[in-house]
This record gives sequence, structure tokens and C-alpha cells, in this order.
Amino acid sequence: MSETTQIEWTDSTFNPWIGCTKVSPACDNCYAEVSTPARSLRVSWGAKEDRHRTSTANWKLPHRWNAQHEAFFAAHGRRRRVFCASLADVFDNAVRAQWRFDLLRLIVDTPNLDWLLLTKRIGNAAEMLEQAMRALTVGREGWRDNYLPNVWIGATICNQEEADRDIPKLLAVPARVRFLSMEPLLEPVDLRMWMRAAWRGPLPIGWVIVGGESGAGARPMHPDWARSLRDQCAGAGVPFLFKQYGEWAPGSGDFGAGRFVTAAVASDGRVAPGGYDPTAYPRGAASADGWAMVHRAGKKAAGRLLDGVQHDGFPGAQHDLT
Repeated sequence: MSETTQIEWTDSTFNPWIGCTKVSPACDNCYAEVSTPARSLRVSWGAKEDRHRTSTANWKLPHRWNAQHEAFFAAHGRRRRVFCASLADVFDNAVRAQWRFDLLRLIVDTPNLDWLLLTKRIGNAAEMLEQAMRALTVGREGWRDNYLPNVWIGATICNQEEADRDIPKLLAVPARVRFLSMEPLLEPVDLRMWMRAAWRGPLPIGWVIVGGESGAGARPMHPDWARSLRDQCAGAGVPFLFKQYGEWAPGSGDFGAGRFVTAAVASDGRVAPGGYDPTAYPRGAASADGWAMVHRAGKKAAGRLLDGVQHDGFPGAQHDLT
């Protein structure tokens, strides 16, 4: 869909189709549902709504990026990362199987691209990939030995319940890289039981992306949730990328004349809008009982520095196909 993107963890985005159904608390304020492409094409979200397949011209873009590999690698020292799909879900039950076969054929035919398939339906991924690969490799012996080597599989995780339920499913899916997108992060999450496996061999979780929510209905993120994941990743040697605070920045945010647009967010995820004296909390600090003040600053102003540091961890050379 876009040769360049402002999404910090990818180079390009590609949407084979547009439309989805909300299946997670992370979906409550879905940006894709109100995106310009979705609105201009009048795509409605929901299990019984039609998904809109994108144009033939759009489907040709990855072939062009694939052909540009040498120039891209010379400029960046790595392969182009393609996020698929930012306005849909590859493993959506409501999508026609043939469309997914077409997408997997495109992925196979563009071996110079790293395809990042991020899903909120990780439980569907293994079976749907197996079904598509069987259809694409009829008569080809040994295809399992080279199972989609340019695919990274990611699961969206917004809370502990999703982590406990979905990470084991992610680890069962063949992929060059398995990653977590913990955005929007809605409560503290402990990943240590899955990180421990990293001490005994290859990393089962190869990358963790963390971010708060943006947009009109954004829910605040406690800074300690992101700090904890940063420290968990550091302890296990897993690359960590802090994408953004989102709409809400740490601290009380003095907007002049005693006007504050603030909330208090608890370490367990409870949010108390207003009713607190912002001057009682040091800017950016948490209170003794686990509450922290945050203020509505907007995504750009809130930024992506965690304790003054920009974290841009990515999977390293052990994942390089070149």
C-alpha cells in the first residue's frame, strides 16, 4: 500500500485486502477502521462484512520492491521489511482462502523481501499457512525444509491473558522470526517464562515491540509497564523497540492557568481521570501505591523516549538471509 511509512519498525506496508472484525481489547479504538482507505472505499468492519481486495496495481508493488533489492541493501545494509497487513488481518476467518493463497504465492515470489505478518488471530496461523503452502507446493518435494524463509510472524499482545493464551500458539508457527507487538499495551505483562527458553538455545521470541495507544479514545499506558518489558528483554537478550507513548505522556502536564488534562493510571491498569492534584506527583514519577500521573499531550509531543532513551532494537544477523 505504501513504499514508505511512518511506522517505526517497518519500511513499507502492503495490504492485500482491507477490512476486519474486532476480536481483542486492543481493537477497541481500531485506527484501520477509520483510516482514509477504509472510509473512501466504504469498507465496513465486522464478521459478516465483505473484505475489499486491493487493486492489481497495488499487488504489483512488492514485485517492484523485490527487484530493487540490491539498491535497497546497498543503502541500508539489510533487506526491505514489509508489514502485511496494516488495514486487515492475514489470518482473518472471513477472508477467502484463495486470496490468502495468492498472498502466499506473492511472498514466495518475492524472496528478497522480509514479510512481517502481524495478527490478532495467531491461533489460525499454523493451519492456514499449512493449507496455503500445501496448495502452492503440489509436486514439490522437500518444501518443508525451506518453509517460508522470508516470513516473520507476529502476535498482538495487549494484556497478560492474551500473552498466556497466544504466545504458545505463536511459538508453534514456523517462521524465521517470531515477534510480539504489544501495542496498545493495556496492562503489565510478564514474558519471563517464554524468555527463559532463550537461555537454552535460539530465541523463541526474536523481537518485542511496545507502545501506548494513540487517537481520540486512547487509553493511558503506565510507564512502568514499558520499563518492565524493556528490562525483561534486556535480561534475555531479546531486541526491544519502544514505538511510542501514544496519546498520553508521563507527568502532569501544566497547560497554563492551572489547567491540566490529566489522568492517574494504576500499575494494574485502572484509570482515574481527573480528581487528582497534579502538583502532588513529581513530573513523570509514580506514587508509592503504584499510581502514576499522565497527561494528554498527543502522539508527537509524547514521543518515544523511554527514560530519555530511544530503543530501536531489531532482530540481528542471525536472521539475515543475505
